[in-house]
Amino acid sequence: MPATAKVEMNAYAVALENFDLAANALELEENVRAMIKYPERELTVSVPVRMDDGKIVRFEGYRVQHSTQRGPAKGGIRYHPNVTRDEVKALATWMTWKCAVVNIPYGGGKGGITCNPKSMSMGELERMTRRYASAILPLIGPEKDIPAPDVYTTPQIMAWIMDTYSMMKGYPVMGVVTGKPISLGGSLGRNEATARGCYYTTRGAMEQLKIPMKGATVAVQGFGNAGGIAAQLFHEAGAKVLACSDTKGCIHSSRGLDIPAVMKFKEVTGSVVGFPGADSIRPDELLALQVDVLIPAALENAITEENAGAVKAKIISEAANGPVTPEADRMLDKKGVFLIPDILCNAGGVTVSYFEWVQDENHLFWDENDVNAKLEKIMVRSFNDVLKIHLDKKVNMRLAANMLGVGRVADACRIRGLYP
Repeated sequence: MPATAKVEMNAYAVALENFDLAANALELEENVRAMIKYPERELTVSVPVRMDDGKIVRFEGYRVQHSTQRGPAKGGIRYHPNVTRDEVKALATWMTWKCAVVNIPYGGGKGGITCNPKSMSMGELERMTRRYASAILPLIGPEKDIPAPDVYTTPQIMAWIMDTYSMMKGYPVMGVVTGKPISLGGSLGRNEATARGCYYTTRGAMEQLKIPMKGATVAVQGFGNAGGIAAQLFHEAGAKVLACSDTKGCIHSSRGLDIPAVMKFKEVTGSVVGFPGADSIRPDELLALQVDVLIPAALENAITEENAGAVKAKIISEAANGPVTPEADRMLDKKGVFLIPDILCNAGGVTVSYFEWVQDENHLFWDENDVNAKLEKIMVRSFNDVLKIHLDKKVNMRLAANMLGVGRVADACRIRGLYP
C-alpha cells in the first residue's frame, strides 16, 4: 500500500528471525536447526515469451522447495513486479510451518515470476505460464511439489500448468496443481477457503476475548480473494465492516458498508473506490481505525514500526502472508493486541488445497458442505492448539504458532534421520 511502500524489509530475513525465535523457545538442538532452517532446493529459470507484437521478452521465474520432511512441497505461484528470490524463499519457509500448524502432510514450497500481469494479454499470460511450467517441470508433480494460485494467479493459470505438465507426461495428471477450475478436478469451496480460515480463527479469538460477533467492527486492507470474501463472511455473521481497500484506494462508512453491494461495485468498476455512500480515506487511516478486528489481506510489510503505534484494533487477523514486520510485532504485543499469525490465520487455503489433492489422487469428489465442515474442524483445532501454547508458555500467538509448526517439522526430521 502507498503508506508503507517506503519501508524496505527483506521478507526472508523476517522468516529467518521468526524461525530463530521459535527454535530458541523450543531449545532446538543445533543439528536439527541445520537441517530444517534453510530451503532444500532453489531454482531460478529464464522465461522468454513471445509477446503479441512479435517481440520476445525475457522474464525471470523461481521455484523454491523449503522442506519435504513431512510430505511433498506445497505452495502458490505469484505473478507480481516485486517478486524476488528472497521473497519466494520467505514464502516457501512460511508454507512449511503453515502446513505443520494445521497438521497436513506437506512441506513448504513457493514460486513466482517477476512480471506485471495486469499489462499482459491472456495470450501472453498463457505463453508465459506454459514456458514457466516447462522450466520447473523437473521439480513439480503430485508426489513431489504441488503449486497453487497466489497473488495475481488464477484457476485458469493453474489449468494451463496442469495441461502443460500432462502433455509432457502423456496422460492427465489432475493432482499436479490445486486451485484448478472445478471442471478439471478443482475442489468445491477452494475459492473461499482462505477467507473461511481467517473467519474461523478470528471467531475463536473473539470468543477468547469475549467480543460478540454481532455488531463487532471490522476493517479490511485488501479486497481480493481473501479480503473480499472475509469481509462478506463477517458481514453475513452480523459484524459491521467499516472500511476496506484495494490497490486504488480505501473507502469507509461509520454505519458499516453493504459488503455484497461493494463486491458487485468492484466487479463492475474494477475498484472499491467511488462506492456510493462511502467516504474516501487514506491507507494509513484504515490501519488506525478504532475497530475490534483489523484484517491485513494485501501484501507483506503493511504494518511496520512506523505505523504500528497508530493501530487501535483489538485483534489483527493476518489474511496476507507476512503483513506485520518483527519490530511492529513487538510494538503490537506490548500494546496487548491479540494477533492471529499468517501461518494459522490464512491456512484455510492450503488446507482445502490438500482436500483437492486428496480428491484428485483418489478420483472421488466431496460436496461443498463436506469441504467446509472438514475445514472448520481443522481450523478450530489448529487455533486451539496454538492458543494452548500461547496460554501455557505465556508467549504471543505468533511465537506459539511458530513453535507448533517448527516443533512438528523438527520431530519429523529427528524420526527420519539423515541419509546417507
